[in-house]
Amino acid sequence: GQCWTFDAAADGFVSGEGCGLIVLKRLSDAKADGDRIWAVIPGSAVNQDGASQGLTVPSAPSQEKAMEEALARAGASPSDVDYLETHGTGTIVGDPIELNAAAAVYGRERDAEHPLLVGSVKTNIGHLGPAAGVAGLIKAVLAMRHGVIPRHLNFSNPNPNIDWDRLPVRVTDGMTDWPLHPGRPRLAGVNSFGWSGTNGHVLVQGYDELEAEAGSARASFPASVRLPVKARTEPGEEPLGEPGTRETRLLPLSARSPEALRDVAGRYLSWLDEETDPDLSDLAWTASVGRSHFAHRAGLVFSDVGARAAEGPEAGASRRMPAGTPAHPVSAALARLRQQLEDLAAGEGGEAPRATQKVAFVFTGQASQWPGMGKALYEREPVFRSVLDRCDRLLSEDREVSLLDVMFGENGTDGLLDEPTWTQPAIYSLECALVALWESLGVRPGVVVGHSLGEIAAAWAAGGFTLEQGLRYASARGTLMGATRADGAMAAVFAPPSRVAEAVAAHNAASDDADVSVAVDNGVQQVVSGPAAELDVVLARFEAEGVKTHRLRRSPAYHSALIEPALDELEAAVNEIAPSPPAPSVPLVSNITGHLLDPDARMDAAYWRRHAREPVAFRASVETLAEMGVDAVVEIGPHAVLGPVVSMIWPSSAPAGSPPVLASLRRPPREGEEPPIDTSGGFTEAVAGAYEVGFDIEFKGLFAGEARRRITLPGYPFQRIRHWVRSMKRRREADGHPLLGVRHESPRGEVMFETEVFASDPAWLLDHLVYEQVVVPGGLHGGMAVSVALSQGDGPAVVDELQIYSPLMLDEEDPEGGAGGGGRALQFVLDGSDELAERPFEIFTKGEGEEGWTLHAGGRLSSGRSDIEPLPPLDPEALKAELTPQDPAAFYRMRSQTGIYLGPSYHT
Repeated sequence: GQCWTFDAAADGFVSGEGCGLIVLKRLSDAKADGDRIWAVIPGSAVNQDGASQGLTVPSAPSQEKAMEEALARAGASPSDVDYLETHGTGTIVGDPIELNAAAAVYGRERDAEHPLLVGSVKTNIGHLGPAAGVAGLIKAVLAMRHGVIPRHLNFSNPNPNIDWDRLPVRVTDGMTDWPLHPGRPRLAGVNSFGWSGTNGHVLVQGYDELEAEAGSARASFPASVRLPVKARTEPGEEPLGEPGTRETRLLPLSARSPEALRDVAGRYLSWLDEETDPDLSDLAWTASVGRSHFAHRAGLVFSDVGARAAEGPEAGASRRMPAGTPAHPVSAALARLRQQLEDLAAGEGGEAPRATQKVAFVFTGQASQWPGMGKALYEREPVFRSVLDRCDRLLSEDREVSLLDVMFGENGTDGLLDEPTWTQPAIYSLECALVALWESLGVRPGVVVGHSLGEIAAAWAAGGFTLEQGLRYASARGTLMGATRADGAMAAVFAPPSRVAEAVAAHNAASDDADVSVAVDNGVQQVVSGPAAELDVVLARFEAEGVKTHRLRRSPAYHSALIEPALDELEAAVNEIAPSPPAPSVPLVSNITGHLLDPDARMDAAYWRRHAREPVAFRASVETLAEMGVDAVVEIGPHAVLGPVVSMIWPSSAPAGSPPVLASLRRPPREGEEPPIDTSGGFTEAVAGAYEVGFDIEFKGLFAGEARRRITLPGYPFQRIRHWVRSMKRRREADGHPLLGVRHESPRGEVMFETEVFASDPAWLLDHLVYEQVVVPGGLHGGMAVSVALSQGDGPAVVDELQIYSPLMLDEEDPEGGAGGGGRALQFVLDGSDELAERPFEIFTKGEGEEGWTLHAGGRLSSGRSDIEPLPPLDPEALKAELTPQDPAAFYRMRSQTGIYLGPSYHT
């Protein structure tokens, strides 16, 4: 049927089906959150008819009152309303009442040249019942944004019960341009009435139209939203400054399936092709905070050079670009991003779904430092900078040289970073700043472990130290260690622990100098420490045996007898710095034992004395992480030092296998190597990796301090799946065998059984799919032969030499078009006469429109034979004893993954 609202043919509404969804939010909140704003509701009202003449007879005074109240709340004049989306159900009684009520309110101060435009979406889609009101509201908003009111259908002969000459209204029976009024936004009213007499009226107003391009169909976004900086600050500390220009961005893409993820990438490629001047930073921002994030993910890291390009050509020229990239930095960045999207759309990239539950932060120790470490993050990330600035201020109270100058290799500080007195507070400060930066992204550790020096920052992250206490201890420790014997050295030996321990013990027994010690157990390598001359002897022995060794650069003999003279002062320093340390609030794996620190234990002065002298049990620490179920590791430090070690020594017995390991920072490439896309020092790449393996990232932290604006981006590519009930075509009903069909005999002694077979009959065929195609199982052919034999007489039946020549495949019926699924005629032909002991048989099928028959199977059949020995009784228990128990559900899932679907009819 059709809905004839306001027409003489109106005789009642026509039901439709549908739903509508809008998001209501305070305007101030929407602007603050940078939401896309389609329109504003300045006023609304709801009332009730009360007692009336009947359910189908609405009350005009009540409708007028609802409209007047909405106008009053909006502070609008009736003549400001350009268009009324009516309830307009198309009833002979209701239409005149509604239109007269609307004219009584909105006809004031309105002349015939500027009538109230009216229409009803029910002429387009029918009455949606509970969704009728929201459908009208959506129509009004879209019409407002497009600047065109859609045609009101089915209006040929105006309803004679309406005084059209008197009422200042006009039905929009054709596409109608929305009236323009300089200086004020568009305004519309929307009616929605309930069956029981409830009247609802909403005024909807255009947003930001005066600034927007005329006729633009896109909703408005606020100009920009400035993102807060989340950082730990101390009382009296100066406010954080503005971030530097972030040159590297992360585009997070996700979907519910690999196919949908490829489609997402394709849509973004199309978006880039359509945009003449895309803002890549706003692209990354909108994709980060304006989209849901599903299990199948890809994090694309790209260079955002738009800001630098705006600063002048020199800004991008100073950066080395890979050979073959366009000379203009913007085109180079777009080319890289487009290539990544093309690879993803082609099925390259993206991670399988993971559920990251427990994250371990692993803190790097000595020998990971490099001049300039953290400088890029310091210049761009306020949270990171705030921690380093605090550490620099605290350390400057005792030292004349700036910690930051030493870290960045500036102002004549070359070489100082390798001095223990600077190395230790520098690495500590950097690692604390990295923890704070990860924390600003919502990434917090479930457990921490430090490698030697790294355990100081781990203790701070776990709550065992304040930032100042940890810095003062790292500074004191570095100073004391730097004052030990100058000939101390350390080296890595790539041999098993027992072999290294045996060699060290043998050497010490024959040496007059201080003992060489095994300082670190890294699993794949052992680090030995002691006097350089003695160490050389030990290393020479291993090298002579073909064992690989590696000397650490400019390193005192940590965790050896050479640092024992400093232990008393070190313990006293900790007693002064943190006399009563609290218990860590985050689980911490101790270097001393390789096990979790006891909840009641304190990392006091005695603990740190042992920590400095005893060997680092890093292998045991990693084993503890595996036992705890850690499924992701984030390395906190200047370079990817521990990550490869963790991956190599992760126990193979761990249920989930080796976890992903993410390096927070990486040392710059050597001269001549291609520079990385990630100019943050590798941190953005680490965040991308974390996103891909399932971390919940708070993306606002990547834009902290910036003013960003949401833009229109591609929506989700839903993967359409049919959910039709499969058709159940049946064989022709006739007398005969339920499986074989009707029996026919020929004068030559041949016996033929004829039937039809469909994909859905027998019904259990639908449970046997090979690559989504119904394939008749071979057992059906054998079952037919046995059924024929049993129908021939009594006694045992034997089927020999059964061969399948071609598969019998059946088409399912198209649930929408009805095409296909016509079934196939099947004939079982038994040759020869009854006198033969064995009779050959063949099974043929023929589809509709096919010229010839297809041979599927054949064999030899005999029945009623007396020479066949009976089969021995089956012993189920003995049979089970020889089998291995399996999970049936897992077996059928495995078969399904290989393209073979076995439904319930085939389950055991």
